[in-house]
Amino acid sequence: MEQEKKNPLSELMKTTMEHMKMMADANTIIGTPIHAEGVTLIPVSRMSFGMGGGGTEFSTKAGAPKENFGGGSAASAKLEPVAFLVVRADGGVKLLPVAPPPATTVDRVIETVPEVVDKVTGFIEKQQEKKVQQTGDFVE
Repeated sequence: MEQEKKNPLSELMKTTMEHMKMMADANTIIGTPIHAEGVTLIPVSRMSFGMGGGGTEFSTKAGAPKENFGGGSAASAKLEPVAFLVVRADGGVKLLPVAPPPATTVDRVIETVPEVVDKVTGFIEKQQEKKVQQTGDFVE
């Protein structure tokens, strides 16, 4: 089995991964408990990561140093509150979810559908009532 060749890109990616690992410990996801008057609140979060990197070695002219490398790496982390675990002194435990705001246009549309349906239904009912009043006929 061939030993992994060390190069500037692998070192760059290794360093990035080590920093990401330090950020994603259990204390980040399950937060520090908060104690208040017989109740303990434990924050629970969701963490997402993204990472990328790339590099190249440049060709050199005769006599120039052979270590011509260009590269970079990037990482991103997103921490979202999901819920609070509520622990009461009497032993009761409850999970209290935190509803995040809609993230996309589709989420916003889905969230407003019940309102739109109610408004359309109300409009149709009013139109039918007007028709009944004008003609005296019952309309279903």
